[in-house]
Amino acid sequence: MLLQRTISQNASHLDEPGLDLTPIIDMVFMLLIFFLVATTFQKLEREAKIALPQTIASEPISTAMREIVINVDADGQIRVAGKALSEEQLTSMLKTAVAANPQQKVSIRGDRTTAYANVARALDVCKQCGVTEPFLQSIPLR
Repeated sequence: MLLQRTISQNASHLDEPGLDLTPIIDMVFMLLIFFLVATTFQKLEREAKIALPQTIASEPISTAMREIVINVDADGQIRVAGKALSEEQLTSMLKTAVAANPQQKVSIRGDRTTAYANVARALDVCKQCGVTEPFLQSIPLR
């Protein structure tokens, strides 16, 4: 009789529903890895040593599509994703991007100490390649 009662108690524990947290924990780790990798790629574009000028109406753009960020450093060197590019290389890259997406977004980040002619050169390349509205980035006044 005692053996039957013990067996029936063990069987009732097996029938109780339980909550398995393993899939939830796996999903959290996958999301964590995804966001770490995504922020690493974004960091490459913002990594250039550019001291942006201050403006009153500056604010970040929401990027519905992948935006190309062109950095013009203090020496007038054009960089995209951390790589120095010549005007010809930039033209080729932008023409390819605009051919694939006519609404391609392009941001130009010019160092505040560089000559405006360097930033204008990058703007000119954008216009020649069909970028309709290149955006000049700045930081807000405090």
